[in-house]
Amino acid sequence: MPVIVAIVFVLLFVIMGLRVVQEYERGVVLRLGKYAGIKQAGLVWLVPFLDRMIKVDLRVVARDVPAQDVITRDNVSLKVNAVIYFRVVQPEKAILQVENYLYATSMIAQTTLRSQLGQHEMDHLLSDRDRINQELQKTIDTLTEPWGVKVSAVEVKNVDLPPEMQRAMAKQAEAEREKRAKIISAEGEEQSSLKLKQASDMLVQSPAALQLRYLQTLAEIATEKNSTIIFPLPIELVRPFLEMAKKS
Repeated sequence: MPVIVAIVFVLLFVIMGLRVVQEYERGVVLRLGKYAGIKQAGLVWLVPFLDRMIKVDLRVVARDVPAQDVITRDNVSLKVNAVIYFRVVQPEKAILQVENYLYATSMIAQTTLRSQLGQHEMDHLLSDRDRINQELQKTIDTLTEPWGVKVSAVEVKNVDLPPEMQRAMAKQAEAEREKRAKIISAEGEEQSSLKLKQASDMLVQSPAALQLRYLQTLAEIATEKNSTIIFPLPIELVRPFLEMAKKS
């Protein structure tokens, strides 16, 4: 009987210490409050009543950074929000060096967003967002490295402009479109005038071509039956007949 009791006690002792760690997790073991190592994925055993295991998720975490009030370098007030992607690469640091690494990473992302974006002008924020995202990622990653957290990406999602700034930008865009339209129209007029000049030079060099063009114009006008057109007759067309009459 004592042997059976001892066997049952041992079995219970072993079963009480069994734990399962998922493939995407790691277990940080504390023995009597002191760090005792990392448990890998699979079935693990802990010393009952002495060991405590804290599971840490190693998957990439995406967190929204709430909209922050940012004053740019050119004194424009904006609201900017973003999303941050990070994961734990050193589970022991994520447990031992910071109380709550998820909350701490979110807070450091908010403060960095305000401080970093305040160093840029508004036009730069709107036009060069990729480089700003890289700067934010490097800065936040440097700050979270002591916690065993790796920041893989930071993406600025929305930049909310004040209504008066939106109207000013709309006017600027409209003026820019009108400017481009006028430039295109002027370039078209320039090309058209060059072609007309070339055609006029050719006609001046060939009087016969000028007469043929004149006759072609008369033929085109003759097709219009809705109006009467008085067209001057060039003297060059009748000069041969006048010379013949003079000789005769």
